[in-house]
Amino acid sequence: MADRLAQLAGLMVRHWHPRFLVVEKPSGLLSQPGLGPTQSDSLITRIQSVLPELQLVHRLDRDTSGLLVLARDQGCLKQLGGLFADRMVHKLYAADVHGHPSAISGTVRLRLARLSAHPPRYGSHPDGRPCLTLWRCAHLGSQRSRLWLVPRTGRSHQLRAHLASIGLPVIGDPIYAPAVHSLSHERLHLHALGLSFSDPFSGKRIRVRSTLPWS
Repeated sequence: MADRLAQLAGLMVRHWHPRFLVVEKPSGLLSQPGLGPTQSDSLITRIQSVLPELQLVHRLDRDTSGLLVLARDQGCLKQLGGLFADRMVHKLYAADVHGHPSAISGTVRLRLARLSAHPPRYGSHPDGRPCLTLWRCAHLGSQRSRLWLVPRTGRSHQLRAHLASIGLPVIGDPIYAPAVHSLSHERLHLHALGLSFSDPFSGKRIRVRSTLPWS
């Protein structure tokens, strides 16, 4: 079935479980359909054409690639959704950013709210929702850095807005990076690299790891 899903929906399955699976979403693909005919293609639309019972447990921004969990029944959806809501899922992201951080690691605490709708842009606002991101520098290049990111909350555009707020916009970001930088790259360099959580049915620890889709 995993091979059939990969063949028909064009998606890679990273973990297969009788009650759920973890797939890899490519950059540029919506997690679920948006409004209007130009936003009808999405990961869940493609998957449900092969396995209609599957449902999204969580989402990724369109431009972000990486691991997504899907449930195969309502009971599983409720169980896994509860793990995400209770912040019992450990999430690891990788990002290549413009510039160099001032330290090896750090924390970003910033309340975020939507500041504009077209395009959707989030930023600091006193009435925004509290957001927390942990980061660590993995590699320094000549004018860029690679960071490991652990979001403790899961808000829209959280990682992108947080990194931009500390002067480290994600490479290829059309919203938060300076235009001269974002236009010179084909995609956003932000990837959901790892997921870890307890199987709600067996209690075993599930660890799923992806690979970076860029060099």
